[in-house]
Amino acid sequence: MRTPQLASLHEDLWDIVDSNVQDGDKAKGAVAVDAFPGLGKTTAVLAFAREFHRREIAELGAFTAQGHERWPVCRVGLTGNTGMKDLNRAMLEFFGHPGRQTSTAAQLGLQALDCVLSCEVRLLILDDLHFLKWHKTSGVEVSNHLKWIANEFPVTLLKVGVGLADKGLFSEGETVGETVLAQTGRRTTRLDMPPFTIDTDLGRRHWRQLLLALEQRIVLADAHPGMLADDLSDYLFARSTGHIGSLMTLINRGCQRAQRTGTERLTQDLLDRVKNDAAAEQARQELAYALQSGKATSRPRRTGGAG
Repeated sequence: MRTPQLASLHEDLWDIVDSNVQDGDKAKGAVAVDAFPGLGKTTAVLAFAREFHRREIAELGAFTAQGHERWPVCRVGLTGNTGMKDLNRAMLEFFGHPGRQTSTAAQLGLQALDCVLSCEVRLLILDDLHFLKWHKTSGVEVSNHLKWIANEFPVTLLKVGVGLADKGLFSEGETVGETVLAQTGRRTTRLDMPPFTIDTDLGRRHWRQLLLALEQRIVLADAHPGMLADDLSDYLFARSTGHIGSLMTLINRGCQRAQRTGTERLTQDLLDRVKNDAAAEQARQELAYALQSGKATSRPRRTGGAG
């Protein structure tokens, strides 16, 4: 789903990743996608990675000049206790390197660099960066290691996480340890993915366009145009609070129930019996009251008919 948030994020990512090619052997600017859960940041980043991978393969071929497989993108997911050695090993796991279980931390780093150079990786994605404990020894250790990667690896670092600004990734800091982390902030561009909003007519049009696009993808025998965008617009916004992850969960589960019960359409009565994620359910009450009382609306002033 190419939402306005996804399209805007991709435009910024293309600007940064392609401009980094001009830096040659200099340390390249990194990117941090920092947003709340349920807004589709990992989905959007992986969609960009797929487009970037396909473009590189189409332009340069599936193999490098030395005969190695070309892997333009490397993606690593972090855990709550990731240290420098764990990060290096995770990169080698991506490449299936045979030395990932027996090498030292330094050897793992050099082996990862060799894989990146051999496969001509250009984009390194670190997902769930918020799992790092930035102000503990392992966090500072990994932060220093990321600087080494930025200096030595010919890649754009793309970091994905929740609350990275609050964890100090972009702060200046005053103590020695915080200053180390602050250098990461100087080299990193922060991007976000905001939720859908209905305080402006533009926001309401974006919400309606999303619902219209979803309608086209729903396969139910009794589905009809306007089933979401006209009949359930306010209701769906209240149930999801503008978070696309919560919306997709609700729609998906609603379609399963509609098919299983023979209803074959989405209605408020049916969706009232469908449970959604805890965060959406907790936040819906106040918003639902505002929509029901007319103090807020998800409908644009002019919808232009079905479009």
